[in-house]
Amino acid sequence: MNEDLRNIVLGVVAAGVSAALGWAFRTYLWRRKLRRKQAFFGLPGNSECLLVVNRDADGAVHRFDVFALLELSALIKDCGARAQILRHDVAQLGFGERTEFCVGGPFSNRRTAAHLGSLLPGVRIDTETATGPERAAFRIGAEHYRLEAGSTEYVLLARLTAGEGGRPVFLFCGQRAVTNQAATRYLARHHEKLARKHGSGSFVLLLKVVNTQAYGPDVVELVADVTRTAQTPAPADEPDPAPAPAQ
Repeated sequence: MNEDLRNIVLGVVAAGVSAALGWAFRTYLWRRKLRRKQAFFGLPGNSECLLVVNRDADGAVHRFDVFALLELSALIKDCGARAQILRHDVAQLGFGERTEFCVGGPFSNRRTAAHLGSLLPGVRIDTETATGPERAAFRIGAEHYRLEAGSTEYVLLARLTAGEGGRPVFLFCGQRAVTNQAATRYLARHHEKLARKHGSGSFVLLLKVVNTQAYGPDVVELVADVTRTAQTPAPADEPDPAPAPAQ
């Protein structure tokens, strides 16, 4: 074998080794990223989770909530898990054994109302006022957040761990359906950052959705991390939130 042929063979071998090492490294990074995503969402491969669906007063699922469910379904599929869809009024289950994604405020989702009472006692949401500035207003500790439909709207995005199984409950509790989708989109875009900051622990974020009349669910601002306040029981003289209306 002359010198030129030897160099060609060595070059081919080196290229093959480099390609194999590059493929192995990329595969390692992809698997590590997937494991972190699965850990954050509590969705190991081939596991099952719950998608709890809310209903409007007329019994229908709002189109923005349908879009929110589709975005969550994509996240679940990426983790290699499966989703079981349940209506809010038949989801009579505990929490912790399976990851749960609960969409909708206490107006249309009894499951959300139960989670707020059990896991977020510092949050009060006005479900009684039908019209006026207090309709759907949030009270978190001493702070008050009113709905300005189409202009400034708020939504709670929470990851809560409770129960024996340790699997999280994700809440998307907005003042309007469009804000529920905004929260699911925010989670899809920022879950890596949230996982680095909060790990596998609980968090409650208050998000503001800006000018939905023009931008829909796309323009979202983080108002505050309200985890501690939301998990601290409100003073006894404050009334509890009204239960969700019967469907």
